[in-house]
Amino acid sequence: MCVPVGTRKSCPAFRLSDRASVSQRWQTGCLNMGNLLKVLTCTDFEQGPNFFLDFENAQPTESERRVWEQVNVVLKDARGVSDDLQAYKGAGAEIREAIQNPMDESLQERAWGAVVPLVGKLKKFYEFSQRLEAALHSLLGALTCMPDSPTQHLEREQALAKQFAEILHFTLRFDELKMTNPAIQNDFSYYRRTLNRMRINNIPAEGENDVNNELANRMSLFYAEATPMLKTLSDATTKFVSDNKNLPIENTTDCLSTMASVCKVMLETPEYRSRFASEETASFCLRVMVGVIILYDYVHPVGAFAKSSKIDVSPVTTCMLSAIRTGRSPSLSPAF
Repeated sequence: MCVPVGTRKSCPAFRLSDRASVSQRWQTGCLNMGNLLKVLTCTDFEQGPNFFLDFENAQPTESERRVWEQVNVVLKDARGVSDDLQAYKGAGAEIREAIQNPMDESLQERAWGAVVPLVGKLKKFYEFSQRLEAALHSLLGALTCMPDSPTQHLEREQALAKQFAEILHFTLRFDELKMTNPAIQNDFSYYRRTLNRMRINNIPAEGENDVNNELANRMSLFYAEATPMLKTLSDATTKFVSDNKNLPIENTTDCLSTMASVCKVMLETPEYRSRFASEETASFCLRVMVGVIILYDYVHPVGAFAKSSKIDVSPVTTCMLSAIRTGRSPSLSPAF
């Protein structure tokens, strides 16, 4: 607060240092006001995207409906895939008994009978990854097309942005379940070994028509990945960029970086966070933010952690650590 000149003369305790202090506070106040005006007018620097993405209630507009309906069919099946994977117990006991007693034909048949339906489930998961890839291509096409910017697309076509987020959320959840279940690869390895032995001995194999050798090879490569669904999405995003040579790569990478920035802003802004109907939405938002950063790092020529990256990783990391400290973070182990 500035002191009137008259007061200064009548107050013997008012020293030169006091006058300097008042002057400094006045200058600081003017500087802060100037910075505020810069933020409001956006004349000196570009602000990041700052809007609320309604992950809970976004509904498709007429312009979004065609793509939304295509992707919605896939997302409806995603929950069933996730539930089936979570319930996957494996045939470890039957396989161990068969291996320990190679001459016991009944134990061999029992192990084979236990493994065949499980491989049918693994085939279902693999085929779903291909459907998820096609759905991602459709969403990227809608959210990156010219002439609108990715920010304009995400703000206006929120139902599609929500579906994109749901695909990422499912992907990290699938990979988390897969990583913590070694029975998946053990079962499939036993299936392939036994199938090869049956072929050599000219023994008809139940289930061979469902998973032939070519399909088995592709499935083997898929499940050999630590995070198979994330690898599928990363490859699909890269393929989308290479297949659309007339579309600047920045449209795709900007879509990903904008999504990450929007998620960070929503998690950090009390006004936005208070609009979440459920605390689960915050965990969903955090997982999506991690997912798009991974995709960005995979697709962008210099990655997400370079200085030229449009994703400022430092505050994102701070946001994640804050969620972990407060116990609001979902498991993010597949991402790292």
